[in-house]
Order: sequence, then structure tokens, then C-alpha cells
Amino acid sequence: MSLEATVLNSDGTSNKIDVSDKVFGQSYNETLIHQLLTKYMAGARAGTKAQKTRSDVSGGGIKPWRQKGTGRARSGTTRSPIWRTGGVTFAARPRNYEQKLNKKMYRVGIRSILSELLRQDRLVVSSNIIPESPKTKLLVEKLKAFDSKRILIVVDELDINLALSSRNIPLLEVVEADNLSPVLLVGADKVIATPEAIKRIEEQLS
Repeated sequence: MSLEATVLNSDGTSNKIDVSDKVFGQSYNETLIHQLLTKYMAGARAGTKAQKTRSDVSGGGIKPWRQKGTGRARSGTTRSPIWRTGGVTFAARPRNYEQKLNKKMYRVGIRSILSELLRQDRLVVSSNIIPESPKTKLLVEKLKAFDSKRILIVVDELDINLALSSRNIPLLEVVEADNLSPVLLVGADKVIATPEAIKRIEEQLS
């Protein structure tokens, strides 16, 4: 069974092409999509922040002053967190924020996102989105037909003309079908895919 996706051309005309129901007919799974997005965003965190505990700071070999008779509060070490030069009470340590998600769940999650984009008419196909030369002006003219602010272009293989012409366009992302990101898919107002990219996606997710 197949579904139909809209093909929009830069001259304003449109037509339909068949797409796989198995890939683009997935039911919407909000819980799984949330888990998938959380995994991707967590994996992007550096986790390199580090602070010193009282065992890491220098000093504190002896008691700063005697226990009684000085009129000052008792203190046992200059490494105490209440001292200006002391350690941090709950010090941050380098950590790995990566979360696990098996391949089957990933594939279902991506299919669910793509299917919802198609149902909302946010996923369209264009056979001539790639500019003929590496000029930003040419690509901007092609994008006007889609009337969207935040756009994601999905291609089978990255074309040099597209890569160079898209660099200076704000809120525009270009990604290969093999490197689909759920964060980019969900964040785009319009996802424009080439017919070759659609075939590649269907091969990967079917």
C-alpha cells in the first residue's frame, strides 16, 4: 500500500508521487518521539564541567586556629565549603549524558515523525530544489515557492552547489538522508526532500 506526497515545483505547480505506507503511514507515537528527541539532545551535551571538592583544593593541613578562646567560630580546615578558598559542596564532575535507544525504537520514532509531517503537509518533495550554480540568490528564489521560515532540505547526497548556496541563509538546514536528525525534523516548518532522498529514506526505514 502507498500514500501520496505533494511535489512542489519552483514555478508554483504541484503534482503527487507515491510513497511507502510502511514509512510514511506510521501512527503518531508522542511518547517514543519524546524519548528519541531527549536522547539526541542529551547526546549533544558536552558533560565536561568540573569543580573541585574539599579533597581537591589546596591547603587545610592544620586547624586554622584553636577550638576555644579566640572569639571566632570553630573551624577545622580551610578546605571547608564555607571558606572562600574551600571546595564546592556538590561539585560538578565530568559525566556522559548519552542515553540508549535500540535501533528498532529509533526507526519507529523516525517513521512516526515523517508520517506526522506528511499528514500536516509539512513534508514536500521537490525535484529541482538544488540550484544550478553555487549562488545564494538562486536558492532563495527556489525557496520562495514554499513560503516557510524554518526549512530543512533533505538530499540523497550533498551537492556542492546546494552546500555553498545554503550557507548564508538563516534558519535553513541541509542534511543527507543517511543522517536524518529527529531534532531537525521536528523543528522545521517545512521539510523539503528530493525524490532520491525519499527513496533512500524508504530503503533505510522499510
